[in-house]
Amino acid sequence: MITKLTYYPYSCKPEDVLETQKRMRSIYAYSDTQVFGEYPSTLLSYYKNHNIHIVKQPGDDEVMKQYPVDFVSFSYYMSSCVAADETGLDVTPGNTILAVKNPHLETSEWGWQIDPVGLRISLVDLYDRYRKPLFVVENGLGAKDVLSADGKVHDPYRIDYLRKHFKCMLDAIEEDGVELMGYTSWACIDLISESTKQISKRYGYIYVDLDDQGNGTYNRIRKDSFYWYQKVIQNNSLDFEEQ
Repeated sequence: MITKLTYYPYSCKPEDVLETQKRMRSIYAYSDTQVFGEYPSTLLSYYKNHNIHIVKQPGDDEVMKQYPVDFVSFSYYMSSCVAADETGLDVTPGNTILAVKNPHLETSEWGWQIDPVGLRISLVDLYDRYRKPLFVVENGLGAKDVLSADGKVHDPYRIDYLRKHFKCMLDAIEEDGVELMGYTSWACIDLISESTKQISKRYGYIYVDLDDQGNGTYNRIRKDSFYWYQKVIQNNSLDFEEQ
């Protein structure tokens, strides 16, 4: 899989557009290699200009070319903006990055910008580029879920996040002709978040009674999002919400 970082130019200044193009090509370099079976020219130019030499064995290039991937899998959580000059602009955290904040998007409690339309854009860009089936293997919202007095975890914000992302995936399939073969979210149960090394940044449908210091009962509690997603799976649709 690739970590799909989706970037928009902060403005229509040609310099911002060019810098965004450079950033996106650096992301696609990994999947380009996997799909086309050869290193992209932009990566080879970078190696040459920075005096980096790839050590290869005889036959390596032929093996790469002979065994490309059958589908492209990727993670998607958020999008960011790119500016050639970031002076005076707000910068916010993201998945493995710091990037310019998009003033048109909401952010999570950790500053990750919530952008379901960006998932549709990512699907279209990847499918137009590769013409291979796609698989979303990570997607979800990290949030500070709280165990309520009724012994339950109410997370309507996660349901809203998932609903909007599901709708955009469906639009990419039905309107844009994208071949999307599957989806798995991150994650089915609360776990240590790699980005911050916290369990208090919760992604799961199942709450784990544990704090960042390792204290708790380790009891598992199904969140509201668990039951919502269960209905999505049972109906293979979001239509049940309208009934």
